[in-house]
Amino acid sequence: MAAFPHVFQYPFAVLQSKGGCPQKGRWNEDVFGNDRPLVLELGCGRGEYTVGLGKLFPEKNFIGIDIKGARMWAGAKESLETGMKNVAFLRTDIELIDHFFAPGEVAEIWLTFPDPQMKKVSKRLTGTRFMRLYREILSDEGAVHLKTDSRFLYTYTCEMIKANHFPVQVCTDDLYHSGIADEILSIRTFYEQQWLDRGLKIKYIRFACEPRDTLIEPDTAIEPDPYRSYNRSRRSSPPNRNDAAHPVGKDHLPPENKRSI
Repeated sequence: MAAFPHVFQYPFAVLQSKGGCPQKGRWNEDVFGNDRPLVLELGCGRGEYTVGLGKLFPEKNFIGIDIKGARMWAGAKESLETGMKNVAFLRTDIELIDHFFAPGEVAEIWLTFPDPQMKKVSKRLTGTRFMRLYREILSDEGAVHLKTDSRFLYTYTCEMIKANHFPVQVCTDDLYHSGIADEILSIRTFYEQQWLDRGLKIKYIRFACEPRDTLIEPDTAIEPDPYRSYNRSRRSSPPNRNDAAHPVGKDHLPPENKRSI
């Protein structure tokens, strides 16, 4: 990873001592050499979406962000070997993105199959804590995309959007049967294909993360997902079809069927 010219990674001590990433506010100028819209994929994993979007939209710049270097190595290697000039990768915790990007520097944020964090709202990537972070770096018209298998996260995000009156641009709980799955939304990551193979529906929301003086955390009881997510190092068994059709709370499930939290 250190040998890739389009991969950036900084120890936290460097960020503290220098007041942020050297590219902060200068990604387009210093890294991409243009003034095109900047798009982030947070929790990019293997980088399939970052690379896929980069191929579809040469008129935009894309940065895949993840803390796991071993995951993003595949996307970094592919984009380098194919000569893509509009794709880069950043290795960091998502909680630190305000150290890397200046206010208004980012046009769009993609969240592709993040952990729903059913018990920890502070770690939920569509929670109000992260909305505040996104708002710090997004342009006034900046959009957030969520693509997920999790009904829990989808429902929570819908409630969060409603509570804060964010304009919804697209919303569907069954993407591939909605008639709106164009070539952008049909980019399928490694794990997304496994969700589809398990018979799960893919949900998608795009909304405008407009400036707000305060953000309201929704106070709504949401049924947990009745299945376990794929671990990055270990495969989980498919859910029981009856459980998928008739969800029950995770407290009533055996340990092997609870989603990792």
